[in-house]
Amino acid sequence: MSDRKATDYDTNPLRIDEQAFETVYNLYWEKVYAVCYNNIREIEPAKEMVQDIFKSLWERRHELELEKVSNYLIRSAKFKTFEYIRNKVSRQKHVTIKMQYECSSSNCTEEHVLFNNLKEKVNILVDTLPCQCKRVYKMSREQGLSNKEIASALLITERAVEYHITKAMSVLKIKLAPYNN
Repeated sequence: MSDRKATDYDTNPLRIDEQAFETVYNLYWEKVYAVCYNNIREIEPAKEMVQDIFKSLWERRHELELEKVSNYLIRSAKFKTFEYIRNKVSRQKHVTIKMQYECSSSNCTEEHVLFNNLKEKVNILVDTLPCQCKRVYKMSREQGLSNKEIASALLITERAVEYHITKAMSVLKIKLAPYNN
């Protein structure tokens, strides 16, 4: 590995070879991830953005000559997060329009009310779960985290995560049985 420091990559023009790329990656990936994550607050998409940014850097290595690597990477991270947010908003608008179109049926209002009632009931039931069970359930179902990510975040085993999810689901299944028409 090179003995170059981060400041070396921000003061001298850089042509990217394999060694320089590895060094730049090791020096800056955490900072790039932090920018992505802090803008969107989603772990997996932020990780994917970091990979995309460094993949692009590698693919364009022959045409790039960077003056300040950190500025380039941070700008790339900001652009990626902006693009992600823009696409997410666009998808949400599309879903809203589709829902409005679908709601032209006569029982849409009734279905919407029933759905909101059921959603409220689920939220109330989840709030009655034991603290750790509730935390694990919300991280799994609302934040979309994997069992491994939950275990790591809460400093518990994956087996404990599975136990809490199973417990939460069985409570919900029993309590929501009347809604199972």
